Amino acid sequence: TVVFDKTGTLTEGSFTVTAVHPEIIPETALLETAALAESYSDHPVAASLRRAYARPLDKSRVSDMENFAGEGIRAKVDGHEVYAGNEKLMHRAGVVPKPCECKGTIISDTVKPQSSAAIARLKSEGIEKVVMLTGDRPDVADEVARQLGMDELYAGLLPADKVQRVDALTASESKSARLAFVGDGINDAPVLKRADVGI
Repeated sequence: TVVFDKTGTLTEGSFTVTAVHPEIIPETALLETAALAESYSDHPVAASLRRAYARPLDKSRVSDMENFAGEGIRAKVDGHEVYAGNEKLMHRAGVVPKPCECKGTIISDTVKPQSSAAIARLKSEGIEKVVMLTGDRPDVADEVARQLGMDELYAGLLPADKVQRVDALTASESKSARLAFVGDGINDAPVLKRADVGI
């Protein structure tokens, strides 16, 4: 079995903001607030928000940052508490997010051109099962998995959930079977260590 992380491994991991849906403040102010909240983060989504804002950021306006692995970030921007992240983080903050009317996600990523051929080659070489694990939303992840011909997909996972899923996959195989995990290492260090082979 070969298990893949999605973002940055099977996809480019270079995100682009494709839509902004402000309700109370203007679009530019919303982008600025999100970019400021993410101004100290090196996560690819944070970088995409900063690129979308495309103006210099005064980081002195930001304080009290807290990262929530696999969810997003909380920070004070101009003294106001800001949560920038996914639906799980919004629920943590007590916010009921409205569903986005755009298909997919407002921050999009593209499949690497060589991913499909790599999956096909693994299968032709005798790999019995190819699995994708991702923290991304199920609808977005399902499209990538279908495109690449993955045998199984597990989405909406935190780093600890990926470890549990690899443990479950390993437990379901014969003793002679081996499991390799392929990831980019940013959030995947625990699961890379847990696999028989970490790439």
